[in-house]
Amino acid sequence: MHYWIGSFCQAIDSHDNNNKKLVFFPTGVVAISDIITLIEDIGNNIPERSWMLYVLELFNVQNIAVELNLICSFNNDGKFNAIFNGVNQYQFKEIHPIVGHSYLRQIILNHSKQCISYILQDQNNIQTEKFDLQLQKQSFGYEASNQFTGIEWWNRIGNYPYPTRYTVEFSQLLFGLGDPIDKESITYIPHKALKPNTDGSGTKYPITFHSIRIKDDCISYMVGLGKCYNGMRYNC
Repeated sequence: MHYWIGSFCQAIDSHDNNNKKLVFFPTGVVAISDIITLIEDIGNNIPERSWMLYVLELFNVQNIAVELNLICSFNNDGKFNAIFNGVNQYQFKEIHPIVGHSYLRQIILNHSKQCISYILQDQNNIQTEKFDLQLQKQSFGYEASNQFTGIEWWNRIGNYPYPTRYTVEFSQLLFGLGDPIDKESITYIPHKALKPNTDGSGTKYPITFHSIRIKDDCISYMVGLGKCYNGMRYNC
């Protein structure tokens, strides 16, 4: 079974004529990024043949999913993977999850080079690894239409989500706008709101989202053990 819970990342424009916040996903977005910090190893409670994901995901204008996820499986401590349209494209070989380390994750839609760049950097030692997925032969819209942050489960032996492998902090939730003149330049801007999103099953998820706040001018939140039924709502 497949489950997910988290939030869509949103921008805010002051107010409309009825004095209500305008919450939306911006146009012209060509990149997204975040930082994930591994706080504690809770232990591996993942069922056999199953896996769970700490998700950084965008959907392009054709609703094709592009992801750079930390994937923890029943038989390992976790790997970082680049995913396109639900299919693993690359497993990062040089950077591995270590408790106490923070990892910058970036996804860049590069129209001029007809590729998607997945960039991973260990913030503790500044080690960087990059993978470019070439798309010259595919019809792909190089603009994001939404961004998801949260947790995903695949359970191959039962109909339930299970405890996550690590307590983590998600921070620096950003979207990137391209420069119409300098094609290599991207300006990153903090998201200001979170709208809850789940798989719609009504399941009780064995996690809790907490400490949702603004940290270094960006949204930050923690994921730990607990229980919840809905994703995060913040500032909307």
